[in-house]
Amino acid sequence: MSTRPFWLAGTAATGDDEITVTHPYDGQVVGAVSVPTEAQIEEAVAAAHGVLDRAAALPAHVRAEALAHVSRRLAERTEEIARIITDESGKPVKWARGEVGRAVSVFRWAAEEARRDSGEMQRLDTDPAGTGRIAVIRRVPKGAVLGISPFNFPLNLVAHKVAPAVAVGAPIILKPAPATPMSALVLGEILAETDLPAGMFSVLPMPNERAASLITDERLPVISFTGGQFGWELQRRAPHKHVTLELGGNAAAVVLADADVEWAAERVALFGNNQAGQVCIGVQRVIVDDAVHEEFTARLVEKVEALATGDPRDEATDVGPLIDEAAAVRVTEWVEEAVSAGAELLAGGKRDGVTVAPTVLAAAPADSKVVREEVFGPVLVVQRVSGVDEAFAQVNNSDFGLQAGVFTRDLQTAFRAHRELDVGGVIIGDVPSFRADQMPYGGVKKSGVGKEGLRSAMADLTYERVMVVTGVPL
Repeated sequence: MSTRPFWLAGTAATGDDEITVTHPYDGQVVGAVSVPTEAQIEEAVAAAHGVLDRAAALPAHVRAEALAHVSRRLAERTEEIARIITDESGKPVKWARGEVGRAVSVFRWAAEEARRDSGEMQRLDTDPAGTGRIAVIRRVPKGAVLGISPFNFPLNLVAHKVAPAVAVGAPIILKPAPATPMSALVLGEILAETDLPAGMFSVLPMPNERAASLITDERLPVISFTGGQFGWELQRRAPHKHVTLELGGNAAAVVLADADVEWAAERVALFGNNQAGQVCIGVQRVIVDDAVHEEFTARLVEKVEALATGDPRDEATDVGPLIDEAAAVRVTEWVEEAVSAGAELLAGGKRDGVTVAPTVLAAAPADSKVVREEVFGPVLVVQRVSGVDEAFAQVNNSDFGLQAGVFTRDLQTAFRAHRELDVGGVIIGDVPSFRADQMPYGGVKKSGVGKEGLRSAMADLTYERVMVVTGVPL
């Protein structure tokens, strides 16, 4: 099995070390990737810094065509890349195909936004002092970007780092998760087919501890990080940098008295477990009104138990393994801790190596980890409430605030949820796990700061620069 090169300033390169990639489900070796040396990391940073002016000055059509090329090539290689995602992350292959499809869209939207981004003209003669003056406002890159991506979406969350950076003309150094670097390297291979200048991108797989110098390097003034609570440590280490953090949460799905119970049970069962629960906005807390609690819970357990768990390479598999055995052990320990404290185990709760059976708990104590923390595993915690007031209070009784789902058919309740729920996104009539990749996406509280989504991310990577033109006849 050959070792995949990394991408250093747009060129394939190899270092003096490598990472062996294993399939989470059975431990089979599925690949090896080369790791850059310290000198090569320095070379990548210097190249990104050195190409700043040229990258920012790239014509819109050059940036847009590069992004469109990536979108087309990802689509052409969907099956190949989906299999790579499954091999390195353990994601069921049918979900891996969906991830590739989402990345195809992300790069297509980025190409469209690159062509559409024309700045703004503002007349200033609305006040006497501004007579004969206009302001031309354009957005320019804040500088080279360090993108740090997680294991659970090894292609699409990489796309959310790379696509907006290219769209605004910002060089980017990408550090993929050490467990899942191969998808990002395929993306680097496709980027190398474009006319982007050398230095515009580097893809550098490495152990997390090797990235310390990148985090503090002043030539990388922007950090875009998706992952766990370590993100706050990035802010502490680089206090003068612009840092965007997407740090997950313990997302709630609210099932109110007027909900379509069958639909709600089906969606909650699937999206609490579809990627073994390893989704930042996967359902964890299920807050159910008294009026439908018994019916909903019975249907939920039935649908959870019907999910196919097993080898993610099997087309029929709904729920695959966790990323490693340590994660699976932690999840089952949290479940056992909740049951010992009084929670009722309605389904699952068992571990087989790296696979955890889809689990449903009821009456878990409010201070248990499965309620308070991010499980990041296939665990649903049903909480019984009486009415909208109590339901919304339960949603907000969390240190996190990424997204929430509210199953209701009442328009007044929907707008009330939008006003009152302390989260970055409210999904009406569906689970919190819904994400359209073009929409603003990001949370509050411990869930992070800043927004992803193409236009939002492009704004986040740039600042407004104003030019005032004097003596203009308006």
